[in-house]
Amino acid sequence: MTDTTDTPAADAGGKQPKSVRVVLLALMIAMMLAMLDNMIIGTAMPTIVGELHGIEHLAWVVTAYTLATAASTPLWGKLGDMYGRKGTFLASIVIFLIGSALSGMAQDMNELIGFRAVQGLGAGGLMVGVMAIIGDLIPPRERGKYQGMMAGVMALAMIGGPLVGGTITDNWGWRWAFYINLPLGAVALVAVSAVLHLPKKRAQARIDYLGAALLTVGITAIVLVTTWGGTEYAWSSARIMELIGIGVAALVGFLFWQTRAAEPVLPLHIFRSRNFTLMSVIGFITGFVMFGATLFLPLYQQSVQGASATNSGLLLLPMLGAMLVTSMVAGRVTTNTGKYKIFPILGSALMIVGLYLLSTMDTGTSRLTSGVFMAVVGLGMGCLMQITMLVAQNSVEMKDMGVASSSTTLFRTLGSSFGVAIMGALFNHRVQDVMSERAGALGSKVTEQSAQLDWKSMQKLPVLVREAYQHAVSAGTHSAFLLGAVVAVVALVAAVFVKEVPLKGAGPKEDGTPDAATAQAPMVEAV
Repeated sequence: MTDTTDTPAADAGGKQPKSVRVVLLALMIAMMLAMLDNMIIGTAMPTIVGELHGIEHLAWVVTAYTLATAASTPLWGKLGDMYGRKGTFLASIVIFLIGSALSGMAQDMNELIGFRAVQGLGAGGLMVGVMAIIGDLIPPRERGKYQGMMAGVMALAMIGGPLVGGTITDNWGWRWAFYINLPLGAVALVAVSAVLHLPKKRAQARIDYLGAALLTVGITAIVLVTTWGGTEYAWSSARIMELIGIGVAALVGFLFWQTRAAEPVLPLHIFRSRNFTLMSVIGFITGFVMFGATLFLPLYQQSVQGASATNSGLLLLPMLGAMLVTSMVAGRVTTNTGKYKIFPILGSALMIVGLYLLSTMDTGTSRLTSGVFMAVVGLGMGCLMQITMLVAQNSVEMKDMGVASSSTTLFRTLGSSFGVAIMGALFNHRVQDVMSERAGALGSKVTEQSAQLDWKSMQKLPVLVREAYQHAVSAGTHSAFLLGAVVAVVALVAAVFVKEVPLKGAGPKEDGTPDAATAQAPMVEAV
């Protein structure tokens, strides 16, 4: 079913109605819920394990959430396209809040893992819903103005998550790390319900259950391979090989079925757009680099530069601040000029340079120097984070807006999984080698369980072994960031081939009247 509604009318100056801004605020709250959750839970995890025990299942608390989020993301996008954006978005918020409440009430690790999966199912629809509804409400030409808002939410979640998680856990208990979602989610739920009125849809075709099942199996296998490979199981183990075989078979079957399904979960025709395909590639690389960087930078700062866990989060400010500022500038320039191709090219180039600079850090690198290097990476990410979604949405018809949003989000999520796994494997291998070289058998024994030691564990080590570990972490981060720089070259090549297609809804005409692309609007109740 084709949605005949385009984008909301703006006034002659391109200013959105107050009601739209209220909806955007609610959407940003929902977006923060999805991004903040894992950051908060990571800080509370030691306390959770201490109370619920079951440390052997610790990784599954995060893995269950990640799996459910990744597997459900494409389904939420398609359901929004078929049955209406508002209803599916509200359903995802409700499921997320139910999962949060149940997680807070969990009595053992098995319950917590199950409830986290429920929470992840809802989270899969939060990000997709936010992006798709913004795609419905704001014309692409005007959408750039709101990039700073989205980048700000991302930066706030990455910096504030560990701080909030630690404060809540220390003062209220770990269960409130989940309960804190309830009032925020309720605000978003009420605001979206009361203010947003998009046209209702009812697709005649049935949901593609077979396609959904095949895609879910394929994504699950991929995420498990990247999560377990090199940690739970050796990369060459039978279990990893089985998962790779299952994942490849499921995805090949999925692609074959999508050419025959009446209402495919992921219509392959959207990949006929060169820009959409290139944005999917760039999004994957951005996820690969970004989450790898945010994983290893705090580790380097704690192990080599002596920062506390809290301060290591704050020391990411140069990267996140640069990302926020650049994203705002890129959005404004895109809105004012309608030009955007320069940003993927510039962003990819800056990301390559920044990652290479980070790879040069050693045990003597100062915090000021590392901060400058991080800022360069942040400048690159700021040019890429929202532009990829903007161009991807501009490359499809309105009826495929949800699928385009979910696909772009999924590729970024898969990129982050691969980034953490591959960069992590390289880091761990390098740390083990350097520890063996510098501290012999004792060094190997110290890191045989995990190549990532916290600050307290490091203080218990003999001085010789501690210094060896600092050199090992420097060598590990060198290898990981150098790999990131090489991978980022792929994003630069993809960016060069982006075609500058005019953004839909190109703002007001010279006489002050809106153009045809902004003439119609979804119904948004006045506030």
